[in-house]
Amino acid sequence: MTPTLSVRNLRVEIPTRHGALTAIDDLSFDIAPGEVLGVVGESGAGKSITGSAIIGLLDPPGRVAGGEILLGSQRIDNLSPAAMRGIRGNRIGMIFQDPLTSLNPLYRIGDQLTETILTHERLSPKAAADKAERLLIEVGIPAAGARLSSYPHQFSGGMRQRVVIALALAADPELIIADEPTTALDVSVQAQIIALLKRLCRDRGTSVMLITHDMGVIAETADRVCVLYAGRLAEIGAVRNVVKHPQHPYTRGLMAAIPSLIGDPDEKLEQIPGSMPRLGAIPDGCAFNPRCTFRFDRCPAERPGIYETSASRASCFLLDPTGKPPPAETAARAVAAGIEVRAVPAGASL
Repeated sequence: MTPTLSVRNLRVEIPTRHGALTAIDDLSFDIAPGEVLGVVGESGAGKSITGSAIIGLLDPPGRVAGGEILLGSQRIDNLSPAAMRGIRGNRIGMIFQDPLTSLNPLYRIGDQLTETILTHERLSPKAAADKAERLLIEVGIPAAGARLSSYPHQFSGGMRQRVVIALALAADPELIIADEPTTALDVSVQAQIIALLKRLCRDRGTSVMLITHDMGVIAETADRVCVLYAGRLAEIGAVRNVVKHPQHPYTRGLMAAIPSLIGDPDEKLEQIPGSMPRLGAIPDGCAFNPRCTFRFDRCPAERPGIYETSASRASCFLLDPTGKPPPAETAARAVAAGIEVRAVPAGASL
């Protein structure tokens, strides 16, 4: 089956007076038809810039400097701006973090929906208005027909986000990119939006790339998860596997920082030391090595590949079955943490 979206060795650069900064470095992943892929990481990991690269909305002077982006069987990263405009909103829908930035405060909701529909479909104004009402019903807006004449400020934050989802669905896209769609909402409304995205995915067969920093949202919504660090792939795999058996030390750190409802209330959460590196200061070798408690001499000297494990695919030398193994003490700590150490030191008992 052809993936809805294929990203192959994507490289995004930002030219500066002192040389090009690499924001996304050799990133590859697929999204299958009807699948929700969660993309997660700290601020600065490269989540949103990946979404912007896919839809051709990188802020200048950012540019796609290498790799390929395929929508179905069509390559789209090398299209002209005019051709890309025909794909945005048509074959790819976008849901932004703040719905107020996606809605024009001067126009009624119905006018904005029908304008979007008429841009991408040959329908009469009456048929477009009927479809706009159906979309509002589908995303759970009460009294949808009457609300078509309302302005954005007359909706709550959760209702505005539902309208933005309706706009993203207006042209029946193959793929929706949802960039932090629940961040500005309270917890109960977040749950409603998550349930809505899951239902729409199931009913329509639409693929979703869900960008978030919240592993809880990923665990509840996504089928697979892609963990980014400093613009590079750290780990990718089925959500259940990655959540229960994280294989990259960074993923493990993210999971260990999530509070548990059934754990010891006095137990302190683990913390990943340090912070995400700036684009101009990404360390040599593994980008995570200065913050990693399992690092050894290969980590600052070489860049790891992507290695298969029973749970996922991850970029860590602990998982490399062919290279120089870590020290026995480091390997033992990693095994105790649930990491499948493949390069076992000679004579070590793990």
